Amino acid sequence: MKASQSFLATLKEAPSDAEVVSHKLMVRAGLIRKISAGIYNYLPFGLKVIRKVENIIREEMNRAGAIELLMPMVQPAELWQETGRWEKMGPELLRIKDRHDRDFVIQPTSEEVVTDFARNEIKSYKQLPVNFYQIQTKFRDERRPRFGIMRGREFSMKDAYSFDRDTEGLKKSYQKMFDAYTRIFKRMGLEFRAVTADNGAIGGSGSQEFHVIADTGEDAIVYCPNSDYAANLEAAESLALLASRATASVAMSKVPTPDKTNCGDVAKFLNIPLEQTVKSLLFATDQKSGPAKLFMLLVRGDHELNEVKASKVPGMTESRFASEAEIKQACNAPAGYLGPVGVSADVTVVADRTVANMADFVCGANDAGHHLVGVNWGRDLPEPLVLDIRNAVIGDPSPDGKGVVDICRGIEVGHVFQLGTRYSEAMGCTYLDQQGKAQPMVMGCYGIGVTRLLGAAIEQGHDDKGIIWPISMAPFEVVICPMGYEKSEQVKAACDQLHDELLAAGIDVILDDRNERPGAMFADWELIGAPFRVVIGDRGLADSQVEFKGRTDAESQNIPLAQIKDKVIFAVQSAKDTIA
Repeated sequence: MKASQSFLATLKEAPSDAEVVSHKLMVRAGLIRKISAGIYNYLPFGLKVIRKVENIIREEMNRAGAIELLMPMVQPAELWQETGRWEKMGPELLRIKDRHDRDFVIQPTSEEVVTDFARNEIKSYKQLPVNFYQIQTKFRDERRPRFGIMRGREFSMKDAYSFDRDTEGLKKSYQKMFDAYTRIFKRMGLEFRAVTADNGAIGGSGSQEFHVIADTGEDAIVYCPNSDYAANLEAAESLALLASRATASVAMSKVPTPDKTNCGDVAKFLNIPLEQTVKSLLFATDQKSGPAKLFMLLVRGDHELNEVKASKVPGMTESRFASEAEIKQACNAPAGYLGPVGVSADVTVVADRTVANMADFVCGANDAGHHLVGVNWGRDLPEPLVLDIRNAVIGDPSPDGKGVVDICRGIEVGHVFQLGTRYSEAMGCTYLDQQGKAQPMVMGCYGIGVTRLLGAAIEQGHDDKGIIWPISMAPFEVVICPMGYEKSEQVKAACDQLHDELLAAGIDVILDDRNERPGAMFADWELIGAPFRVVIGDRGLADSQVEFKGRTDAESQNIPLAQIKDKVIFAVQSAKDTIA
């Protein structure tokens, strides 16, 4: 391809609303243009990268035995009402009406539609297992779209859905998809981790996320450097930091702590370690009738409550922070001085594993301006319900017993779920087994954020000049930059010949025939992220030499003109082999 036959739209400055590197560089490199909040046009080079990503995904999905189809973006509300997600999804689900006043949604995902398809088309155990996938546009009405395509409203996604006879079959289908995802992200040349994750709104019995490692990632990943253990912070297990509970050594007493409402200030005021304090948080779960049910959750003063784990405490699925009136009813004290000693019997006290093993600890006294010191379980208050409810921290023991954990940042680009029968039972998606009895199909769900992968790759690979693409994702593998394309017949002939030879050899090459100044030309292609560059000019041709440079090389090389084709082919293939 020649640059004059494409559309270069590079910019010197990023838009003022661009917050992250990928957003800035994608706009400046002419890959995207914003049309509305969280909605973008993809320009030719951006679309070219998307197509390369899709091709890798499609090849590996087909290799894993999945079957491609295409489901509609606009879906009837009746299907979503069958599963209860019409109400549960909330405002992220974009609801629309047609001219007949019938309700529809712009799909954020396709569990309902694919389950409807399966229940109508699959009748016998002989048709199972089967896995259908699509690459399709999705829409989620994010409250605050940000970070460019990283958290946009409209995006492209590969979603796949497996149907099996039983749980054992699902496990096999799930493993196939996990292995396929591993191959996909390796082929893209990305540094990534597969981590245990929370199932979220989609549900199911187990899931794992695939994260591209990047300092700017929104998600915290807890991992053990000495093993394969890795989990999203929301799902990472936090073991007790105290092996057992020490014997009480002091009597409980109330001490004044004026205006000290957080554990850090209390610890400093009392001249004790922060680790000796306990943080008390009061939550309420509304009931169909009568007052809300109250829960007091306790974590050590230096720890943070994990809200996802808290939502899994029995009875706390739909909880909220307690109101001032509810706090007064349970504790008769303002927030900041709450504690588990003497609370109403109607309050369920839940202690984190570490808190449950603490002795002589400090907590709120349920009295403004006062805390209790020397508090002990069993003696001063009843034994609590003990659960893992805190966030893991660096240095915690790894749950697999192979060292301690560290934490890095990641960008979620893929998620695999074991759905089980949640959707098939809700929608009557059954098959006839070998005895002729109807059984619910056992489902799996597997998603990859296609457009999000572009942003993640850039967040992982960039410098002050622009994008550093893995070669499998780059819009072009090599750019030919002529010095005086229209002024020198010799330069034009050499560039055209190399361009045609590389194309014939299967190299994705672009010839910049725009007659730009060298500095501007080089800056454009470094910004766009072409992995390799060949510069051809009269001065070099006089000695039968051309310049060759890799995107991250400090200096260019002089290569004999007769050898440049083979040099480019070798460099491109070597780059591909490195990430294969």
